[in-house]
Amino acid sequence: MSERLAYGTPEERAAAAGRLTRHLADDGLVVYPTETVYGIGCALRPEALRRLADFKGGRPFLLLIRGRDDAGGLIWTPAAERLAHHFWPGPLTIALRSDGRYPPQVVGPEGAVAVRVSPHPAIPAILAAADGPVTSTSANRPGRPPARTAGEAAELTAELNRLLVLDGGELPPASPSTIVECAGGPRVIREGAISRLELESVVELE
Repeated sequence: MSERLAYGTPEERAAAAGRLTRHLADDGLVVYPTETVYGIGCALRPEALRRLADFKGGRPFLLLIRGRDDAGGLIWTPAAERLAHHFWPGPLTIALRSDGRYPPQVVGPEGAVAVRVSPHPAIPAILAAADGPVTSTSANRPGRPPARTAGEAAELTAELNRLLVLDGGELPPASPSTIVECAGGPRVIREGAISRLELESVVELE
């Protein structure tokens, strides 16, 4: 069963802060708005990560962060630094090698961890409540369409318990984030809101 909180204004986010902090610390899952679609995530806590992986089919999850200081243990290449400087905050996900400190649910098959700084105004408040990174994946089962309203997201995640739905209103149509792998490369894994041409104005791609 889910609980739904208004989360569209600074005042609503401030009012929800204590409830959100307790929920994340209690291994809860959270549905929240981003600049692309409604996402679902959790703090980096084993039980919460297990529940999220069960829901999404075990795929590795990207991490939303406030900036590089939130992403300790990642190996930043010069190309990754240039991309982050140019496109963050924004719909660019960067995959980087890690030093092994991250849980398996956020580590890709080649050992990379994917991170992004979102420009959506709700995200800093969520990261502050978590006191660190929060996982991010679309709030739907694999094969189902993503959600653009909190109501759609709540419907798509109705089977989950200990779920907090943060209602940021209806989101405008948007492309998914672009994913660039910088553990080697850099190379484009998925072209989305930021085009390959835009990326090539900053770095040389494979």
